[in-house]
Order: sequence, then C-alpha cells, then structure tokens
Amino acid sequence: MLRLATRGSQLALWQARRVASLLEAAQPGLEVALVPVSTAGDRHWDVPVWQIGGRGVFVGEVQMSVLDGHADVAVHSAKDLPPVSAPGLVLAALPERGDPRDALVGSRLSELAPGATVATGSQRRRAQLAHLRPDLSFVSLRGNITTRLGKVPAGGAIVVAMTALERLQLAPPTVEPLAVELMVPQVAQAALAVECREGDSATIELLAAIDDAAVRAPVEAERAFLAAIGGGCDLPVGGHARLSADGHLMLEGLLASVDGKTVVRRQANRAVTEPDALGRAVAALVLDSGGRQLLASMRGRT
Repeated sequence: MLRLATRGSQLALWQARRVASLLEAAQPGLEVALVPVSTAGDRHWDVPVWQIGGRGVFVGEVQMSVLDGHADVAVHSAKDLPPVSAPGLVLAALPERGDPRDALVGSRLSELAPGATVATGSQRRRAQLAHLRPDLSFVSLRGNITTRLGKVPAGGAIVVAMTALERLQLAPPTVEPLAVELMVPQVAQAALAVECREGDSATIELLAAIDDAAVRAPVEAERAFLAAIGGGCDLPVGGHARLSADGHLMLEGLLASVDGKTVVRRQANRAVTEPDALGRAVAALVLDSGGRQLLASMRGRT
C-alpha cells in the first residue's frame, strides 16, 4: 500500500487521484490510498497568503506527514513548493503539467470599464494587471476555486489558474485565458509535484516511472530562477520556461513592484540539460536590470 498525502481541497484531491492513477498504470496491482491533510493555508483561508508565510503555507503539513511516516508520498501543486526542497525530502517526480496561463473570469480584460474591480489573492497577478491597466481597482480573494468563482465583483472579474478550471471541468460564462506573453505565470504553475523521503529507494524508483523530462526541465529552470531571486508569494515574481522547436530551453523571468508601476522582464535560453544554470542566468539579468534595487525598496517598506 502506497500512501499519498495531499491537501483536502477539491483540486488537491483531483491532483492526488491523478498521480495515483499514473502510478497504478505504471505498476499494475499497486494499491494506493490518499491521506488528506489540513495546512496553514487552508485553516487561514481569509488571510492573504503573503501575510501568513507566503510560498510553503500549503505544503508544510503535507510534507511533515511523509517525514513522520504517516504517508509515503506527498502530492502538491508544484507552484506551492518553496524553490529549495525541504530537508529529508526529494522531489522525485514532476509527472505532468496543465495549461500554465492565468485566466480572467467575469469579463475580458479589454471589456473591463475604467475603475472596474478585479479580485485576486496574488501579488504577481495584481502587479501585472495594474501595469497593463493602471485604472483598475483591486480587492483580495481567497478560498477554493468554487468559492472564488462565486465572488466575481459586479462589473469586474477575478483571476484564477486556467488549469484549475480545466481539471475540475468548470466552465464559467466568461473566461479569458491570458497569454504568457501578456501575463507571466507563477513559477511551476499547473505542474504536479511528488515528493518522498530521501533514501526511500523503492519509492524513488516507483516515482521515477511517472516523471516527465519535458516537464521537469522547464519547472527546474523556473524554480532555480525563483531561488536566485529570493522571492515567494510575498513578492510579485513570475517565471515561465518552455522547450523551443530546436530543443533549447527558454525562460522568461519577471519581477515587479506591488503597484505595477515598475516591471522588469528578461529572458534567455540554454541547453535543455542546463535548467539550473538558465534559471540563475535569467535571475542575474533581472537583478542587474533594476531588480536588485526594486527588491531592496520593497523589502525596506515591509
């Protein structure tokens, strides 16, 4: 019996069941059980993520259940993981990635009236939309995906992950996916991440069977970028990597001020075998192009 720890939200359970089905297909006869876990991010649903610890608030208790031996594997949304693995755990599989784009629900961006309200719990989304449309007003938004869909402001919109809508087969009347060229996604957005204990060779081998190299390389580049920038959910940071037609790995990284008045975007490419080097290189470009001063000013205010 392989025990999979997961958050208990509808989307998290979908993701855990998806990983379970991949594992069962890779090893017929394998028995898999889900172990739902409540996290700090779930318990403090009414507080902005960056105020309760930022990146990591949805994964700590799930990881601890594996480290304590109550589960064998932890299943996460890869975007929720800090860029450096927790001690004692290994990121053993990145099995698949959905649509990484953000999406507006309730109205198209071009159809929002001047001063319209957009609800989002993400500093990154808010900063980029404020840069594109300085006239917009913003309010905080938390809760699971179905709860958020019920909080579309009158005459306004909310911002959600496109992959969440697709995985849960939700179809609001008005949805506009925002191209990654327009709005840089969160690092590792739409990817699934599977961790297990270091030294658990049997589980590591089992998870290797569902690891997807075409997902791992871009996600590792994005995570390396975030690690080098030193940001999380408390700062407007984004990164999106993809494989080019000639087999290279391309990464665009973003750092913005919270009000969206300053946005630094830089990109580079490397061989697909060098995702960490690519992430560090793009971070250096961003930092050297005004990002370092931007970080200093934002952290000085906090």
